[in-house]
Amino acid sequence: MASSEIAQCLSATLSSDPNTRIAAELKLSGLLKAPEAGLALSHLVLSSDVDLSLRQSAAIILRKYVTEHWSPYFPQFKGSAPTPEVKAQIRQAVFQGLSDPIRKIRSLCAHTLSSVANCDWPDEYPDLLSSLIGLLSSLSPDSVHGAMQVFTEFIKSDLTEDQLLPVLRQLLPVLLNILGASEQHSALTRSQTISVFRQCVESLYMVKDQYPDAVKEAVGTVLPVWLDAFKTLLNVDPRSDVESKPNWDGLAIRVQVFKTLDTIHTSFPRALTPYLKDFLAAALNHLSTLFPTFTHYYLQSSASVPRSSEDETIELTHLACPILDFVSSAGRSGKAKDWFEGDNLAGLISGVFSWVQMTGEDEEEWANNANAFVAQESDDTLSYSVRMAGFDLLSVLIERNPVATVYVFQSTILRVIAESEQARNAGGQDWWRALEASFAAIGSQSEDVLDVIEDERDSGRGKPIDIESLLTNVIPNFLITSQFPFLQGRAFVFASQYAKLLPGQLAGQYLDAAVQVLEAPEAGVPVKVSAVKAIHNFCQNIDDVVAVPMAPRIAKDIGPFLPVTSEDTLTLVLETLAVVVQIDDGKWITEDLARDIVIAVLDVWMKNNKDPIFISILTDVLESLSSASNVYQTVVRQALPTLCNAIMSSTAVDSWVVSAAIDLVSSLVSGAPESGLGEGFFAMLAPSLFSTLRATEDRDVIQNGISCLTLVVRKDINQLISWSDPAVGQSGLDGVLQVIAKQLQSEDESGGLVIGDLIIHLLRRAGEAVLPVLPQLLQAMVTRMQTAKTATFLQSLIIPFAFLIHNQRDTVLSLLEGMNIDGRPGLDIFIQTWCENAETFQGFWPTRISALALCAMFASERPSLQALIVKGDIVVKPETKNVIMTRSKTKQMPTEFTSVSFPVKALKLLLHELQSGGEAASMGFSANDVAELDSDDGDEEWTEEEKLHQGFKADEFAFLSDMLGPRGTAFDNDDALEENDDEDLKNDPVSTMDMQAHLLAFFKECATRNTGNFSVAVQQLNPDEVLVMRKVVSGQ
Repeated sequence: MASSEIAQCLSATLSSDPNTRIAAELKLSGLLKAPEAGLALSHLVLSSDVDLSLRQSAAIILRKYVTEHWSPYFPQFKGSAPTPEVKAQIRQAVFQGLSDPIRKIRSLCAHTLSSVANCDWPDEYPDLLSSLIGLLSSLSPDSVHGAMQVFTEFIKSDLTEDQLLPVLRQLLPVLLNILGASEQHSALTRSQTISVFRQCVESLYMVKDQYPDAVKEAVGTVLPVWLDAFKTLLNVDPRSDVESKPNWDGLAIRVQVFKTLDTIHTSFPRALTPYLKDFLAAALNHLSTLFPTFTHYYLQSSASVPRSSEDETIELTHLACPILDFVSSAGRSGKAKDWFEGDNLAGLISGVFSWVQMTGEDEEEWANNANAFVAQESDDTLSYSVRMAGFDLLSVLIERNPVATVYVFQSTILRVIAESEQARNAGGQDWWRALEASFAAIGSQSEDVLDVIEDERDSGRGKPIDIESLLTNVIPNFLITSQFPFLQGRAFVFASQYAKLLPGQLAGQYLDAAVQVLEAPEAGVPVKVSAVKAIHNFCQNIDDVVAVPMAPRIAKDIGPFLPVTSEDTLTLVLETLAVVVQIDDGKWITEDLARDIVIAVLDVWMKNNKDPIFISILTDVLESLSSASNVYQTVVRQALPTLCNAIMSSTAVDSWVVSAAIDLVSSLVSGAPESGLGEGFFAMLAPSLFSTLRATEDRDVIQNGISCLTLVVRKDINQLISWSDPAVGQSGLDGVLQVIAKQLQSEDESGGLVIGDLIIHLLRRAGEAVLPVLPQLLQAMVTRMQTAKTATFLQSLIIPFAFLIHNQRDTVLSLLEGMNIDGRPGLDIFIQTWCENAETFQGFWPTRISALALCAMFASERPSLQALIVKGDIVVKPETKNVIMTRSKTKQMPTEFTSVSFPVKALKLLLHELQSGGEAASMGFSANDVAELDSDDGDEEWTEEEKLHQGFKADEFAFLSDMLGPRGTAFDNDDALEENDDEDLKNDPVSTMDMQAHLLAFFKECATRNTGNFSVAVQQLNPDEVLVMRKVVSGQ
């Protein structure tokens, strides 16, 4: 195939006539199937006498050709692969293109060669690496640029662990030479060397565990040389890259340096420590030196930012973010902590306050785009910015040095207020920017600032910052500056963030002013959004007495925003509504208002029924509304029919609608009064809910449906028991048992914990009604234990038995002894399953009921239990000691266990429960027991206090200990994690009893009475367990 034929076809694809273009594209698709098509394209790319647009088009199609016709390696492969000889020729041509004098051709060839390398290197293209390094070592800037483009992709995705170190030994010295040759290579090419070097550092970090010695050697020899080079580069005045220059290419080098410093600090902090203070000083110098340029181009918009030599814009903000990130990372680690004091601390905070100012571009976008305006300050925003990076640094500073940081906040805000007043009096148009930024900065840290103020006051010291003075004397002046909407809006938000410091009367005035803005037709997007945000904060942080008189007005004002907002703004409006309806438990809500809110909420749901964030907030709103006892029936009458219709009419295709509808119904049930769900509630819900649960296989629908049924059982079991389906005569209880039976028979165990919760509450609330079918239910559960795989599902099967044993031990054990499942005793299946899974149970109540049932079982002294043999402890073999057992190793050397009798295993599990319920000291560790490990964490600058508490101060460590709870129980303690957890189980005697005291008393009584041959069972424990048991029994 001649290149001319391809060229003619490519030219036609660029035609403005759609018919010509489509015909050419179809013809080209056919031509690409020819074996020589790739070679013809590669020749066309290299033809300097051909029009540039045609060459670029050929290069783009060549990369498409590689992914579709090169090899089955590519997912898009369509066949017609070229022969190895033709591939070699194409590779050579593309490699030649890396040195083309035209940059765009070099870049396109680099992308294509990266794709080829993904597939062919090293087996079919072994000389690629040496050839690329050869290009880098050449004196041609074009060749170096082309090779760098390939390496940027290559290091990231293609090098394996054993290839990495040899490559770096050849590559890094060449990169360093290019970086230093400022006269020979462009700034953008030199910046790429740093980018590739950073990827090398990341790759080294990834393999440091496999090759610790080699990586340690590389870090020790390579990093210092590069860090010295970075120090030299940063010591050059940054203004030299932006003043009197046609472009800002030089900034690209500084951007890459700070990004790389952050990576090194994260990966190999010890190597960076000797340089850290110098780099921090350089960071602060860059922020202060470049700020006038930032003001000129971004705040005053006096000139346009120059394009780079490669037609891309290099922004000052691209540099500011990595600088702030690096300083944050260094501050967070606690290294060089003495640098973060005095003038440096003041300079950093002043720098952040300056750099987080709104730019002209921000102002233009946020004035017209409410979602962008809301998102820019959201905690979970995806759009990272200088403002977000600056606020992050402030949070690090206040965390590490709270009082000093807040004192600097005070001095800085007073200076900004004075300077802004001067600028305003002088007729400046941008006087408001610094004020808005400073209030935003201090507002972003409001929780920490309030904590510092409270701590200083409690210690008898003066306030480090006078927020009250700002709220009384400064902020009110800006609430009426409607010609500066962003400052006006910021004033509202700032006041609301510190609402806890406002006297009641002043808080009411602020709230009233925010509501007036909401109602003002002339107010623009920024002010109205800020007013909503302020109302949200005020309603959370001021007394209900102040908020209640205005609550109905606020709810009515927010309503019209619901149908006209979307995305982040709608989230804010919904969150505000959720807070408003909680004021004084909603006692002020009238039936008409409740009806209007429900209609609006359901309308939002119907338009956004796939969005989990909206659905989560909507369930909160409905639960709060239904919790307001005076309007519960109104809320149910308005919401339940619509939701039941949605459950009934949805199909498997739109199962998310059913799932969300059930979730919303559950919120109504959760908010129901103690007297029950109200007449007709379950009768309306049951047909659609049971029908859906019978038919669906969707996991979310199953879980939400079972959770909803569980809530109904807890809230109004009588309504469920008394209902019967008029169509088939099935009772509500039969329907629930049918749901449980389906889950027990299903191979899909996604029901997980929720099915166990349903069974538990059914047994607790409807014990007598369930009694006739209890034997069949328990037999089905034991049968399923043999095939259950997931821990949560096994727990769902075991815990109901534990509950029944705790309450009706002998009846349940007799039932199990008489059970036979496929020739195996039911008691044996149950006990084996329980003993193997008891230590994996999740939740506070389940682990306690399991322990209590074990106590009851041990005390029963039944011969059937005494004779049962179960798995004991893991057998530790010499060949597996201190070895991480992967799946393949476990297959070769299966884990073995000792065998012990059930009473011995019960004692082991109960001892474990006793220890896990104790204090952290029961883990047997002290500060002196922790061995000093050689690591790269660079903790040599920790103080004695911090060394004692793993890098924390004593009060920080105490706080963390409280968070974790004894032996970390808070993280797997449902009570600690879920404020809205199951109230029934929270208040159950099992949850409120002193479990440690109970277990200690149990062990002592067993020892005194020698219950179940206690003394013999204790002798079969391991030595550590025997020691603990002796201490327990002797009362030590």
